[in-house]
Amino acid sequence: MRTMATIHDVARHAGVSAGTVSNVLNRPSYVATPTRERVLAAIADLGFIPIQHARKFPAGRQRTLGLALADLANPFFVDVALGAEAEAKSLGVGVVMIHNGEDVRREQENLEVLVQQRVHGIMIAPVRAIDSALDRLDARDIPLVYVDRVDEQSERCWVKTDDVAGGRLAGEHLIAFGHRDVAFLGNLGSSAQVDRRFEGFAAALAEVGVVPERVVTDSWRITDGRQAGAALAAHAAAELPTAIMCGNDLIALGVLLEFAHRGIRVPEDVSIVGFDDLSWAEAATVPLTTVRQPREELGRRAVRLLLDEIDRGEAHSHRHELLVPELVIRASSSGPRPMRSIA
Repeated sequence: MRTMATIHDVARHAGVSAGTVSNVLNRPSYVATPTRERVLAAIADLGFIPIQHARKFPAGRQRTLGLALADLANPFFVDVALGAEAEAKSLGVGVVMIHNGEDVRREQENLEVLVQQRVHGIMIAPVRAIDSALDRLDARDIPLVYVDRVDEQSERCWVKTDDVAGGRLAGEHLIAFGHRDVAFLGNLGSSAQVDRRFEGFAAALAEVGVVPERVVTDSWRITDGRQAGAALAAHAAAELPTAIMCGNDLIALGVLLEFAHRGIRVPEDVSIVGFDDLSWAEAATVPLTTVRQPREELGRRAVRLLLDEIDRGEAHSHRHELLVPELVIRASSSGPRPMRSIA
């Protein structure tokens, strides 16, 4: 039987001291990048696994969880945070929240702050779902749960909405209304969630022989929606799609604003469907049809998953929870305009 590698084996393999290996695992910013990468390579080569849940906390110390969010400027993450905070409070647990502003370097620095504050575990909606920095965090002796943005192949605990199912709901809705000339707006290729939403959307349309137009945005903010809306509005009226699905509600709001500015009527000229069901979606100038994510429930589930790992230690089994989305139909979607009606 193969003997488990120790921290000293890793040190010898990498040609460094055991203290340096410890720093790589617990204080990576203290170690020069070439040395850190050499140690991480040695850990991978030897299959070294740090002893889990060995961190010591003072007796009676209140449990404190870290919550690392990609961007609090996005109301979606605010709702996730509200759910996590409410669940933690009900269980007598504290939450330390960090906002990373869609900045990978800032995220790394903020995560180091959480580690230095010795939180009992971390819930994270990362800037990028797949990131080597997250692998290094994963190797530390800190319970970890991914929220929303996650590599679904990850073995760690995670909770997210079924994006493929949500995209399919939107596609089936537009098909039922008779739309066949449709477009999808979103940051395809840079967001795994948006890619999956498009996957479900395209699959539903493929069943009636329709291939949606793809309009790629830089991100998923309101300004991206306005820019995409302006690009579409520049087409002749007859060339406009009769319906659009947006990768999230912020893009949908941007399109609504731009179309209103340019005299394009929603839904008379173009139907629009969003994704998230943010709090303002119902109160938009044209109430937005959208795919609802259980945003606060994502936060609540993350707290429960993390506390289970903290409390049960090695007896804990990692779980993956895929929450079910819901289509909310409002005024922004209807059948295609008469001038583009299908045969």
